[in-house]
Amino acid sequence: MREYTNMTAESVWNNCLEFIKDNIQDQAYKTWFTPIKPIELTKENSLCIQVPSKFFYEWLEEHYVKILKVALTKQLGPEAKLLYKIQMESANTGKQPFTEQLPSAQRSPVKPQELDVPIQNKNPELKNPFIIPGIRNVKIESQLNANYSFDNFLEGDSNRLARSAGLAVANKPGGTSFNPLLVFGGVGLGKTHLAQAIGVEIKDLYPEKTVLYISAEVFTQQYVDSVKKNTRNDFIYFYQLIDVLIVDDIQFLSGKTGTQEVFFHIFNHLHQNGKQVIITSDKAPVEMQDIEQRLLSRFKWGLSAEIHHPDFETRVKIVEGILFRDGVEMPKEIIEYVAQNVSTNIRELEGAIISLIAQSSFIKREVTLDLARSVVEKFVKNVKREISIDYIQTVVSDYFDIDPITLRSKTRKRNIAQARQLAMYFAKKYTKASLASIGSQIGGRDHATVLHACRTIDNLIETDKEFRRHHDDINLKFNM
Repeated sequence: MREYTNMTAESVWNNCLEFIKDNIQDQAYKTWFTPIKPIELTKENSLCIQVPSKFFYEWLEEHYVKILKVALTKQLGPEAKLLYKIQMESANTGKQPFTEQLPSAQRSPVKPQELDVPIQNKNPELKNPFIIPGIRNVKIESQLNANYSFDNFLEGDSNRLARSAGLAVANKPGGTSFNPLLVFGGVGLGKTHLAQAIGVEIKDLYPEKTVLYISAEVFTQQYVDSVKKNTRNDFIYFYQLIDVLIVDDIQFLSGKTGTQEVFFHIFNHLHQNGKQVIITSDKAPVEMQDIEQRLLSRFKWGLSAEIHHPDFETRVKIVEGILFRDGVEMPKEIIEYVAQNVSTNIRELEGAIISLIAQSSFIKREVTLDLARSVVEKFVKNVKREISIDYIQTVVSDYFDIDPITLRSKTRKRNIAQARQLAMYFAKKYTKASLASIGSQIGGRDHATVLHACRTIDNLIETDKEFRRHHDDINLKFNM
């Protein structure tokens, strides 16, 4: 054991900092080491340091544990230990320390109630990292659209699970097993509406809670700006203040390693402190590409609820709701005609109704079935029709002159297997169906088989000229 004469926590830590500063970039040093305070030096070769938050502690353990160990060993010998103290505040017990020992491989699990809550001793002049109209330093506007509510989010078989889970979350944010709540589905099916409706309901029921709705694209841009302006810590601290975080189109984070990293730690902080996270995506977690596995695993902690294309009865209700909102009356047969012929998504259904009302107003004619046929026919021509998986199988089978039943069979003959893989590839490209749904409809395969098929086709297109010609010929048929 080393002699502790004239050694203090401050002197040991300052010597560690000199070593660390010589071995990392200046900005990293300023961000992650200058906020640390030495607290105590014990005779058991342990140095206790204080860090601002649990996130801060996790980041040090994940990125700088080796250099910390080397620096401390130089000062206190091979048996040196590093303890962390994180200031926490509890309504019942006040502040209490959280200590952990280096290296991280020796850590024991931490009980949820021991984790830190809102950051202490934060500079009251802390600037908001956002550039969003309506958000100030202290008062945080939710960015919610009050027009998106549960009242005008009609329930049907296509969205019943997602809507019910959303209501449960709104009534008890952070207190259900639906945390996070991931709502996924195709374009124009109501994901954004539902996510915002949850936020609006929470604000009504719990006005004291801080709710923030933001798109993943804006989140990414704000993170990039914070890095450029050296305000990354402010950005992180700001998000740790949120009680209910709603992130739209989370798939936008694909391939953005830095943004995923910071979102991972923000997510952990919120979840561990009982805050609610709601995210939307145009695809299921299993289909998200270029998203880190540890982030995807957290998306699966709660509930993933898919919103499907609305059935006919739901589309009728939607049309009736639009007409009621706009104070327009329309015969039942016309409502049903529009609902029957515009079946892709809710956004296009609303567009068709608005076009019909506008046409009637412009030409000063009563809305008739003939007018509806004319308007819907023109509208549908201008909207790319959704290509079904059945249609894709028919096109591919006809091209290779094989029977669709044979295409879906278990045979592994090379020509049939490649045709089957092409069908899966085009189904993924031209439909919003999940990989599991595609595999199920094309011979009862699983999602992994479909993913493998898509990768195989991508490789063949790059390496086999004849196969690329087959691909291009079939592809043209879907774009005529």
